[in-house]
Amino acid sequence: MQPRISLITLAVDDLERSLSFYRDGLGLPSEGIVGREFEHGAVAFFDLQGGLKLALWPRTSLAHDSGLRCPENAAGAFCLAHNLDSREAVDALMERARLAGAHIRKPPQDTFWGGYGGYFQDPDGHLWELAYNPQLLADAR
Repeated sequence: MQPRISLITLAVDDLERSLSFYRDGLGLPSEGIVGREFEHGAVAFFDLQGGLKLALWPRTSLAHDSGLRCPENAAGAFCLAHNLDSREAVDALMERARLAGAHIRKPPQDTFWGGYGGYFQDPDGHLWELAYNPQLLADAR
């Protein structure tokens, strides 16, 4: 099997609010909510790098589709990370997230591993790390 993750789905409480946070607040490209014509079909997609997409889907829809009971907010159970190309870019995006309504959990600061970063939670409690890790940037080139 060729390991290939092409979609990351976040369960959200309020799809319109979350769309606004990611598209208008953070500036991620999206065509908005699609699939409204289907029961449990409304979803918002965001294009990321290399064909990867981020999807926002109501918790109730994920529960219906998966057959599981409605998932609770498991803040901190996992973290999405965004590696930026400078300390200044980390600071700028953290401020943009704060202005969009994010809860800053740890302001950007020097890290024990020699980089720079901090954490915020989106309106649904999903944890994001914003970091500047020059070693990972060098590996990506």
